[in-house]
Amino acid sequence: MKFIINREEILVPLQQIVSVIEKRQTMPILANVLMVIEGSQLILTGTDLEIQIIAKINIAAATPGSITVPARKFLDICRLLPGGAEIKFEQQGDKVKILSNRSRFSLSCLPAENYPEFAESELENKFLINAGKFKKALDKTVFCMANQDVRYYLNGLLLNISNSKLKLVASDGHRLSIYEDVLDQATGYEARIILPRKGVLELSRLLDDPEAELKVEFSNNNIRIFISNLAFSAKLVDSKYPDFGKVFQQEFFNQLHIQKQILKDALTRVAILSNEKFKGVTFDISPDSLRISTHNPEHDEAEEEIFIEYTGEPLSIAFNAQYLLDAVSNLDSELAVLTIANNASSCFIDEPNECAYKFIVMPMRL
Repeated sequence: MKFIINREEILVPLQQIVSVIEKRQTMPILANVLMVIEGSQLILTGTDLEIQIIAKINIAAATPGSITVPARKFLDICRLLPGGAEIKFEQQGDKVKILSNRSRFSLSCLPAENYPEFAESELENKFLINAGKFKKALDKTVFCMANQDVRYYLNGLLLNISNSKLKLVASDGHRLSIYEDVLDQATGYEARIILPRKGVLELSRLLDDPEAELKVEFSNNNIRIFISNLAFSAKLVDSKYPDFGKVFQQEFFNQLHIQKQILKDALTRVAILSNEKFKGVTFDISPDSLRISTHNPEHDEAEEEIFIEYTGEPLSIAFNAQYLLDAVSNLDSELAVLTIANNASSCFIDEPNECAYKFIVMPMRL
């Protein structure tokens, strides 16, 4: 196996692949990147057996072959070479020689035939979506995913396709975000799948070109997404997502209309003195006025009053300040609309006009 490549051509695909490779491995070969030359293409593969990324790079002169190379060492070598450098790569037995200008490196490798295969079932469902549109949908939902929750279906993102409608849902049990959009082409099927947390975060990072067209294929067990010269694959969470529809079927108090920036600034200031663990703040709502207050075990107190548009009954309710800030920060309009359920079980945060997404935050008991 032998080829010559420009540093810039290999650096970005290598960085994208190395990010899925775990630092601590159960199998030493999983710390390596699989390199295969087929015809005039160099194919790079990295996996942790749950997620896999394959990158294809066109190269001119090359001798076919395959080998696995220590991923992070190879990336560091490429990264630290000067810009525009030409890299000569040559396999010699169980080692590879990397030459560039006056630099010489020799890396110990493992044989390609020992590289584990990423098991994928037949991917029968397909749809196309613009990368910018999909990235926005992810950005509006990912922050609500749980992290290492025992209810493992919450450690991921629900992707719901209903003919031409796309819906993404994420929740950690204390808050929920829903994003809805319309696909350019009808799919003719209905499907619900749960993407794993790590896969969602990796995917969001890969969608850096808003103009790109994504080809998405999935089954009940796997998803594969083609992004330009990359193929991203992930194993899906084998579970059923809870029915969140009941949240909408209840009575609500009148809406509060608040300037988004004023609410963000007030919450940020008051939260300084909230309990560091629970971040609780109390909302005392009366006609025309919202009082945000907090206190902590050190007996510090903070309070701020905001003028609001509200015509309903006075009420008092407490929230995690960070959850509210996350939701409000993701609104696109200048005005935030808060709608609290009559039984004070939830608070909806959205925009005054019909918008594609909704955030729901559960109250706290202080």
